[in-house]
Amino acid sequence: MSTIKTLFVTPIYHAALSEHGDAVDPSELTHSCWSIAEDDEAGQEWCDENGYPGYTSYASLTDLGWRFPIFADLIKILDKHVAAFVAELDFNLDGRELKLEDLWINILPEGGTHASHIHPHSVISGTTYVSMPEGASAIKFEDPRLPMMMAAPARKKDAREELRQFIYVAPKVGDVLLWESWLRHEVPVNTAEDERISISFNYSWG
Repeated sequence: MSTIKTLFVTPIYHAALSEHGDAVDPSELTHSCWSIAEDDEAGQEWCDENGYPGYTSYASLTDLGWRFPIFADLIKILDKHVAAFVAELDFNLDGRELKLEDLWINILPEGGTHASHIHPHSVISGTTYVSMPEGASAIKFEDPRLPMMMAAPARKKDAREELRQFIYVAPKVGDVLLWESWLRHEVPVNTAEDERISISFNYSWG
């Protein structure tokens, strides 16, 4: 009797922040993100110089957890989510831990997009969602085998999720998504009239 195995899986972790700690007040977090964005002249200049739509603190601020208590609380919760995900991945960490490497704010206006990319120097990457107005972009993940499918036919539109070449995940405010950092992903165009606000982060093997 023939069998078909599903191998080389690509896990994506999706949970509410509150599953591992007290809920972070989204209105306070939204206010903090806007306050930082308005004061961060270096970040604003970087976005202008690099054609980045909206605002990101990625290239300007590396100590949000030290500056704002709400970010310190958020990091403690993220640590627990990452630990839960790592336990499922069966990594051999050889006595070392995965530690937060960087954490940054993203404010994406109407019409803004974030092109396909990976996070090459990290192990686990992720995002938690602060403001997701109606019409805000889902996050798009790409099958990592796609560049090697040289002569393969396209998948049917109703193909099973595990066989699709692209997967869209539409998180809610207060959700956290985690994935291995080699997984290519992007944020398609934001069709909402209001800004899409998220906080992204990387964990490295220290």
